[in-house]
Formats: sequence, structure tokens, C-alpha cells
Amino acid sequence: MWEPTNNLERDRLDKLTRLRETGVVPYPNRADRTHTTRAAIEAFEAVEPNDPEAAEAVEVTVCGRIVRQNLKGKIYFAHIEDGAGRVQLFVRINNVGDETFDIIKNMLDLGDFVQASGNMMRTRTGEVSVLVRELVVLSKALSPLPVIKERVGEDGQTERYGEFSDIEERYRQRYADLAVNPDTREVFRRRARIISTMRRFLEGEDFLEVETPILQPIYGGAAARPFVTHHNQLHQDLFLRISFELYLKRLLVGMYDAVYEIGRDFRNEGVSFKHNPEFTQVEFYRAYADYHDMMDITERMVATIAEEVLGTTTIAFEGHTINLAPPWHRISLRDAIKQHAEIDYVEYPEAGALYQAMHDSGIEASPNATWGKLVDVLLGTVVEPTLIQPTFITDYPRDISPFAKMVPGDEMHVERYEMFIGGMEMGNAFTELNDPLDQEARFVEMNRLYADEDDEATPVDEDYLRAMRYGMPPCGGCGIGVDRLVMLLTGKSTIREVLLYPHLRER
Repeated sequence: MWEPTNNLERDRLDKLTRLRETGVVPYPNRADRTHTTRAAIEAFEAVEPNDPEAAEAVEVTVCGRIVRQNLKGKIYFAHIEDGAGRVQLFVRINNVGDETFDIIKNMLDLGDFVQASGNMMRTRTGEVSVLVRELVVLSKALSPLPVIKERVGEDGQTERYGEFSDIEERYRQRYADLAVNPDTREVFRRRARIISTMRRFLEGEDFLEVETPILQPIYGGAAARPFVTHHNQLHQDLFLRISFELYLKRLLVGMYDAVYEIGRDFRNEGVSFKHNPEFTQVEFYRAYADYHDMMDITERMVATIAEEVLGTTTIAFEGHTINLAPPWHRISLRDAIKQHAEIDYVEYPEAGALYQAMHDSGIEASPNATWGKLVDVLLGTVVEPTLIQPTFITDYPRDISPFAKMVPGDEMHVERYEMFIGGMEMGNAFTELNDPLDQEARFVEMNRLYADEDDEATPVDEDYLRAMRYGMPPCGGCGIGVDRLVMLLTGKSTIREVLLYPHLRER
């Protein structure tokens, strides 16, 4: 049984007991709301300009959490909030009676949920309010929310501060963070709008939304270490998916021309400002398309999302002004590394030679890394931080791109791009390999190259190869990290700010 840990909780628990003793049900089964707070105000304001008396006859029942209260003798003012907004309650003792007013005076606290019925009005100070004739307790809060302080800013707007002194505590208690911080609530409303706009865009491009397995007998489609679980009845180890890719491309074999999925992937790797073990991704694949087509779709989709959600394609992020409008800059990986690191990796076709060139330039890397991994280090450490404006880095080495077609006439590079915005990698795309024999050889080669690197291993998926042998149409595909896109469009510098429940270490 829960026990109070401080005087405030003990006082609230005592008030709960007294409520029950007076016959009040502090957690009733249902509410009788007729209007949200916003709808109540809008109903009043729709009538008031033409007929003020009729406006004050507008009857409402609103519900919400008490976020501010003030008792002045026989008058009680409170602000309640619901998901739609905030409205003031104006309560006179002669309107609600002595018994209800005693409850208000002695048993209500900030954080409690109440239901108020009455007529709309405008107070002498000009605030639209509910003149309450009946007040019902809906939920007694036993623990006080983190302290909320308010002040009026220079622009005359009410500002809140002091919600949490420890930012990690906000993540651990996201429910409290949401309850007291409207800015946090807005981030996740915006996240929802970003995803819904993304879905509408793809459907407008004739992509079919599908669902693929989260539990997979073989993981694949990315270079990442998986989470492993076990199915007891089947006596079978399974993997939480690291990508949708191979299952989505199977559907192209099955004669869907364009498919997409928005969902969770899971990677058993490091946690950082841009990594979480579970994350949301969108992947979309189109038959008879290549990576140039994917670039076109990608830049149009991101620009459309920004325009619809923010009203502009020009955003501020980490002190930079970024223009998301197409066309985006395009540069090959080789040229980008030559430009920023002054190393032409083509001139160093062996890992040892490339490592030495990087070492001589002061670029740190593992001396045991494969050649492809060293190229990836050059990209991540030297090039990526400079890519603030939207940029497609194209044509990657074959060694680190097992699912992409070769660049015609170039045995070293494949038709692959990664997209970067704000100094972050946001997505990855290919002209997809559809030659089953080449794909099988790539699987074998990747296993040989990265036999000692769990996060780079690419298991041979025999069922995927069988699907390819039935005939896979030429196609292009792209995957984009939704969480990072939300970071970009909400101006947040860490992925934890855009995940409702980010993964945290144990206390």
C-alpha cells in the first residue's frame, strides 16, 4: 500500500479521506462534459458580438485539471486545463452552496481534476469564464506536480518556468512533464502532425501502407546488432527487426508497385543524442524507380511536411537557418571526403594504406577497421558535421552497401545516397539490387569482411534470395529516421526530447 513520503502528500491523503467522509466520490466512473475548454470559449465568443445577453445564456459543462486557483472570501477563481486549452472558473458561494464551497475551500488542490457546469460570462477584467453553479471532483491528485511558477513576459504573455530542475527527471516522469509543460505537449502534437502528413504524402504518391514482422527469424536490411528473444512454444530464437527493408522488397516481388511502412525498429547499440535502442522509421520502395527518383520523392516529402506542419520550408535549427525547399545539394561521397579531408580513398584501396593516410591527417580510427569502415569514419567525423543544408551524399563504396546496384562503369561504387540535414544523417537509399546471384555473393562477402564485427554482419537470408529468384522488378528504396526529422522540425537537439518514453539507464 502506498504511503505518503512528505507532508504535502500526507495533507492530500487526509483531504481524500475527508472527501469520502462527506459523501463525495473522489474518482467517479464517468464525466458529463459538453464542451472542451476551447469549445466553451468559442461558443461564447461566437454569440457575444451580436447579443451579449444571449452569450451569457450559453450553458456548458467543462472538465480539466486545476492549474491555478485563488480564494478571495466567498469567491473562488481557478483555471482548469484540458487537452484543448484553458478556461477560468468563477465560483460564488451563493451559486454553489455552503457544502460545495467548503469542499472547494478545504479539499481541492492544484492538480485535481474537476467538472464545472454553468453559464459562460466575461469578468470585469475581460476574461471569458464559466460562472459555476455546480462543481464535481473527478480525480483527487495525491502527489503534487512539480512546482509551476508563472510570470508575464515582455510581450504580455504568461510564461512558465521551474517545471523541473533535473532534465533527466522530465524524461523519467514524462507524464508529469506533459502535465505541467505545454511546450512538451506541443512537441508531440507536432510529431503526430509530421507523421500524418508523411502518410498522406506517400499515399498521394500511390504508395500502399503495409505492416511487416517485428519478430523475425533472420535480421537484415541494415548494419546493426539486433536484440534477441526466444519463442518458448516454437523453441526458436527470434530477432527484433533492425529494418523493414527485406520484407518490403519481398512485396515488390508479389506485384505491389509501391509500398511503405512507418513503424519501430530496434538496434542493440549505443545511446546518444541521436540514437535510441528503439526508434521510428519510414521506409518506402517503388518498382521501376532508381535512387534519383528516391531523391526527388524525399526532398518533396520533407518540404511538404515542413510547409504543412510549420507553414514554411525555412527553419531554425541549432543556430542555423536551413532551407528545406527542393532542389537539395548533391555531391558524391568521394568528392565530399576529398573536399573536407583532402583524402581520395580511391588512391588507398587497402585498409592499411587508408588508415595510414587518415592517421597522417590526424583522423582517429581503429587500426583493425576494414577499408569500408574507414571510409565510413571519414564520412562521419569529417564530412557529416559540415552538412547543415539539405544534402544528398551519393555513390558509396560497394563494401559498405550490400543491397545497392553498381554505378555503371564503376566497379567500386554503388547507387546509394544518404541524406543529411543540420549535421545529422537523416536517411539512406539505394537503387536496389535485384540480381539474386549478385545478392547472394554480396551476403557471403559481407560475412567474410565483417566476421568479427557483430554490428556489421549481414546474415544470409535464404528466403529473401528465393523471393528474388522469382523475379524482382528494378526498384528504388529509401529509409528515413522519423525521430531525427521530428528533432529537426521542433528545434530539439536530442532525440530524448521527441520520444515520449526514451530509454534511460537505471537510477
